[in-house]
Amino acid sequence: MTDRRGEIVEVRGTDGEPPYLVRFEDGHAGLVYPGPDCVVEHRLGEEQR
Repeated sequence: MTDRRGEIVEVRGTDGEPPYLVRFEDGHAGLVYPGPDCVVEHRLGEEQR
């Protein structure tokens, strides 16, 4: 399986937990339950910079 990058656009679980609605670079969106090999990078929003 190839690596994919995307942006979490919505958190569907409680307290910030999965599943996450992710929009990938190719425009595809889907629900993701991250596995142990998944990396989630936290970024500051515009209002937090």
